[in-house]
Amino acid sequence: MSPAPVVLGIETSCDETAAAVVRGGRVLSSVVSSQADLHSVYSGVVPELASRAHMERVASVMERAVRGAFGGAPLSSAKGRLGAVAFTRGPGLAGALLVGKVAAQALARAAGLPLVGVNHLEAHALAIALALPQRRLFPYLALIASGGHTDLLWVEAPGRYRVLGRTRDDAAGEVFDKVAKLLKLPYPGGPSVERAGRSGDPSAVPFPRPILPGCWDFSFSGLKTAVLYHVRDHAPKKAGARFVSDICASFQEAVVDTLIEKTLSAAEHLGARRVVLGGGVAANGRLREKFLARAGRVEVLFPPLSLCTDNAAMIAHAGSLRLKRPLERVLRIDPNLPVRSWS
Repeated sequence: MSPAPVVLGIETSCDETAAAVVRGGRVLSSVVSSQADLHSVYSGVVPELASRAHMERVASVMERAVRGAFGGAPLSSAKGRLGAVAFTRGPGLAGALLVGKVAAQALARAAGLPLVGVNHLEAHALAIALALPQRRLFPYLALIASGGHTDLLWVEAPGRYRVLGRTRDDAAGEVFDKVAKLLKLPYPGGPSVERAGRSGDPSAVPFPRPILPGCWDFSFSGLKTAVLYHVRDHAPKKAGARFVSDICASFQEAVVDTLIEKTLSAAEHLGARRVVLGGGVAANGRLREKFLARAGRVEVLFPPLSLCTDNAAMIAHAGSLRLKRPLERVLRIDPNLPVRSWS
């Protein structure tokens, strides 16, 4: 049996510039350069600024990842140490994706290495294997909840997927950011809402649970509007910390209940014995706590926080699995890249 390839992954889909080296399901190094401070002024990601920051940072992040994996050996030694280069080709911001592709392509050509394009959502769905490399995990139901996506995927095996449901409007992470901005909380919104909600009453405001019966799609725009109207109609002249914390707790509870109910309903329908979460929203403590409490006989698995938010280790891992199949010759970026089974 040939040894597992050593893969350098590059992730630039949104506002994290990341690179990592993975071999056989083991993370040798992982470097993430966050742009949160850059975008916090605007309470959201500005695509042009994100692309520029990726351009400024990607070379040094790649260098640090390679040095961290190989005892200080420089990126210029990649030819003798790496087996392939993987990058995120979508979905994501077009300019940001292009920066990652060009960096990966330049290194792959210079070092004579295979180049692998990875679907960002697929990488989130497979990231759990990096945390549990010895477990037999497949098949499982994956909930991917992030700033741009809320998807339910049936994962039969690497490269064999069925999309069960998607967001029809605002993704779960996106609505966290928008509610945080409405309440004048710091960006990124997810952690800010969770922190504020810890001292609040989750039953203080009866926000709706947008279940969308008859399907497994998600829709959170109406919930966002409900928060807006509640603030408009009920905010005191001097809104105190209690008013804000009660809204955060109640809003968060509505999102969490919706994600759990839809996912467990799909799991029951499919007879799934295992549910895996991924994406930045999977780092939410209330979601983790309540999911485990309500799962019953369904096993619920969460990656560590470092593998929930955007990172390149999951890109390298997904890329290493993709190397086992014939590689695509055309690797165009696609901001709306769908999840598809490998042909």
